[in-house]
Formats: sequence, C-alpha cells, structure tokens
Amino acid sequence: MGELSQIIKLDATGSTNLYLKDLLQSSSLRDYTAVIAKSQVKGRGQMGASWQSESGKNLTVSVLKKLDAMPIIHQFNLNIGVSLALFDVLRRLNIPDLKVKWPNDIMSGGNKICGILIENILKGQQIQSSIIGIGLNVNQVSFENLEKVASLKSLTGRFFDLEELLTDLLERLRFYLDDIETKTVRQLIPSYEKLLFRKDKPSTFTDKQNIMFMGFIRGVSNEGRLVVELEDKIFKEFNLKEVSLLY
Repeated sequence: MGELSQIIKLDATGSTNLYLKDLLQSSSLRDYTAVIAKSQVKGRGQMGASWQSESGKNLTVSVLKKLDAMPIIHQFNLNIGVSLALFDVLRRLNIPDLKVKWPNDIMSGGNKICGILIENILKGQQIQSSIIGIGLNVNQVSFENLEKVASLKSLTGRFFDLEELLTDLLERLRFYLDDIETKTVRQLIPSYEKLLFRKDKPSTFTDKQNIMFMGFIRGVSNEGRLVVELEDKIFKEFNLKEVSLLY
C-alpha cells in the first residue's frame, strides 16, 4: 500500500489543477498528493469547456503523479491508467453501462458522469510530473441546460460519501500508475479499447472545420490517437483537437 497520500482540502479555488501546479513550484510534495475543493470556480473541461458543479456535492480533485523518465510519446499511458482506475471505482459501485469516451470522459449509457484533465510538466522530452484533474458528478442531481450529463446519485438514487470515493480512487490510481513507466502503450491499449464508448458502432463526428462525417471507432493508436474507419475501408487517425464525437 505504501504511505498514505497527503490530502489538501480547500473550500473554494479557481482550479485544483492550477492550485496544485503552483504548490508544486513552491514546495516539495509527496507522490499522489491530492488537492480537493468543495467548490471550484473555474473548473475546466477538455479544450477550455467550463464545468458546472454545486458546492460540496461532487468530487473535484487534482492528484500529483511524480515520474522518473516517461517519454512524452508515452503520455497516453497516463490517460489509460486514470481511465481504468475510475472505471474500477465506478464498477464496484454498480454504476450501469460504463464506458470511456475517448480521450477522457467516463460515460454511463449516453451520459457523461466524469471528466479528466491531465496536465504534464515536462523536462526536455520527458514528463517530470503529471497533474491529474478529475471532476466526478456525485450527489448533484440538477444540471441546468446541460444535456447528456448524469451523476452517481441521479443514476442510482443513492447518496455517496466523497471521502470514501477519494480513498478508493487514490488506491486505484496507485494500482495503475505505480509502474506505468515500465509499460508500453501497446500493452495497455487492449483493456482500454474494451471500454471505448461507441466502439464499432456507426457514429457521427465533426472535424476541425466543423464538417460532419460518419465513421466507426475501431480503436486507439500507440500515440493515443483515435482510429476511425471511414467509408471504403479507409482508416484515419485523429488527434485530440482534430475530431469530436457527436453520437
């Protein structure tokens, strides 16, 4: 199990990722230091989308993972490890129909319940440390103007203890991330691909120019790109900012 994580609790902060990043510059922190906020004023999703959270109802946490020498080209390993950790925690709670929507949302059915934002601190071509931001919808049940969003409570009718959830999450993060640097992306991808949202189903995407197209998600490349089969058996790989899945 190793030593326990250090947990820093805040009432409110602009962003837990930012707070942890600043803290890292001014003090030496233990691996798996976690910053948790009751309310987050500037929660950011992928690509700057803001995230609505009622105070004290959800798990808003950023976790530090120190690394020795992880090449930038293997950074998708971190996405895989974090996604699998969250999947384990949620599966144990019997959350129905769990999937991972590439690159970093956790879905229950067609609803998003969790977003992940990983920010890596680099030294040359290596990742020195990673700040893993997680926003999990837990006990909040109304999501104004947001479609296709759910929480653990809205899905199950049960109330969840945030501290217990955090303890379980940190334990699973350690399980997947402790030896992440010794793994190749290839080794990790099969378990990730099994969980992929809309894999092998006809899906609609938009590209950078906002043009819609149809395709089938077939998997993820070694660099973490989404592999989509287009018509005429043409396979195309997309980077994070090059495509978004509509449904």
